[in-house]
Amino acid sequence: MTVRALPPFQQVIEHHGADVWRFSASQVGAHRADDLFQETMLAALSAYPSLRDAGATRPWLFRIAARKAVDLFRATARAPVPVAEPEEGPAPPPERPDEELWSLVRALPDKQRQAVALRFVVDLDYAQVGEAMGTSSEAARRNVFEALRTLRTLAGVDPSPGRRR
Repeated sequence: MTVRALPPFQQVIEHHGADVWRFSASQVGAHRADDLFQETMLAALSAYPSLRDAGATRPWLFRIAARKAVDLFRATARAPVPVAEPEEGPAPPPERPDEELWSLVRALPDKQRQAVALRFVVDLDYAQVGEAMGTSSEAARRNVFEALRTLRTLAGVDPSPGRRR
């Protein structure tokens, strides 16, 4: 295996930044994606000199982003949330049709949410998803399978194609 020299960090951001931001948005929503992206890149910048192979940069960045997303969820889970009085009348429809889906994705367990985002948002194959998550390709495939099954259940979709419950 040939170890490739590390390019300047700016090139890493230019090459992988958009995918890392999309992954961040899939994990925490677009409104907090910038913060997660910034935390990811700061952590990556400080650890970058210790990265041994430039070929491992992409999965390494996603692993950092996934860990930072978990940290963000833990931090917000401990913060008190003010409760307002419920409004009268029916709930407004989602702003965008896909917003309901993304709220379901964000409700998945960490490993499933990360696997789905890496597979379908960033378009990594199962081997790359496994590498980014620090697991095997089989475990990555299983996480995606379980996530899709959970999403179908949450959305009220029958596992048989085209049928609703």
